[in-house]
Amino acid sequence: MNTYLVGGAVRDSLLNITIKDRDWVVVGATPQHMLDNNYQQVGKDFPVFLHPKSKEEYALARTERKSGHGYTGFDVYSASDVTLEQDLIRRDLTINAMAQSDDGKIIDPFNGQQDLKDKILRHVSPAFSEDPLRVLRVARFAARFAHLGFSVASETMQLMSELSSNGELDHLTPERVWQEMSNALTADKPQVFFEVLRQCGALQVLLPELDSLYGVPNPQKWHPEIDSGIHTMMVLQQASLLTNIPSIRFAALVHDLGKAVTPSEKWPSHHGHGQVGLKIIERLCERLRVPNVHKELALMVSDHHCKIHRCDDMRKDTIIKLFDKTDAWRKPQRFEEFLITCEADARGRLHFENEPYPQRAVMAQYLARATAVNVQDIIKQGIKGPAIKEALFKARVAAISLPKQESKKTET
Repeated sequence: MNTYLVGGAVRDSLLNITIKDRDWVVVGATPQHMLDNNYQQVGKDFPVFLHPKSKEEYALARTERKSGHGYTGFDVYSASDVTLEQDLIRRDLTINAMAQSDDGKIIDPFNGQQDLKDKILRHVSPAFSEDPLRVLRVARFAARFAHLGFSVASETMQLMSELSSNGELDHLTPERVWQEMSNALTADKPQVFFEVLRQCGALQVLLPELDSLYGVPNPQKWHPEIDSGIHTMMVLQQASLLTNIPSIRFAALVHDLGKAVTPSEKWPSHHGHGQVGLKIIERLCERLRVPNVHKELALMVSDHHCKIHRCDDMRKDTIIKLFDKTDAWRKPQRFEEFLITCEADARGRLHFENEPYPQRAVMAQYLARATAVNVQDIIKQGIKGPAIKEALFKARVAAISLPKQESKKTET
């Protein structure tokens, strides 16, 4: 048998990117041969084995034939007569369809190295259209490598558009959609993932709530970029510059979904859009099985981000009530993530990208001062029962009654 390093490890090595995982293809072997050499079989749909020492994955070379809908509708053939080139041609992109032999030689039958040099994401063969998951994968690679200047080949974008319009995307499970989306949210430029999906028509199918934001105007005074969809992408970009925390990036993505359902006769105003968006976010999270940590932060941001932008105008007792409602006392880290998302929202506007956002520091200081109030000091005064809660509230209000700090008002 012959073994070859394949896929992402070869690609990342050529790009001088740190290799995280190494996958191998085995040509000329049978499952029994692998078992006889102490490999542990783990694949269910096709033979995949773990190396007895390194525990890296070794898959028998295979071919696939479309037999149904979705990304699982394939018949797999993995006998010992399958060649390396037959295995590589079933892969998604040319830059992922290269192999490396033990002596370091690159096997590149589909010109992946040239596409790496040209910074092109190009499909390997027409079989690309047999797997709808590849639409999401290409968009994810576009986001991952956007900082290097990569773009999607026009002919590949055409195939992605066909998959988006022929109903194949409907056969993707929510778990796989979310897996690709959550991985994309960790990229340097996560907004590119959603921009590519919109370009090929997949966003309308998979995330209609987000797609509906495009064409919805905002007041030009506060939003020189005007379009709500463009604003959302700018907010996601700013969130990625501020933090790599996935839940913050997700909250940035969905913070304005309520604007999509504002009656057009009320445009460009979107009064109460944050509260309107709560049910939309709930339904989206339920449909895609989004983790609760993402959903809870997203709901908080949608409901309260406008208050933070105008915190200078808020009464001090209202601020304490906001801390109560957001459970900031028990979850200060989540409240900090909330403030970071608010900052991303404020910066995610044309010509506002580098503007200061003092509201974040002001609210963090308020929370620190209010948290420092010790309930035991109140009890020592002889206050008992329900009166303790009222006295604690008043003490916290007094603690944050600081000299007013100037901050620019933000309407988003």
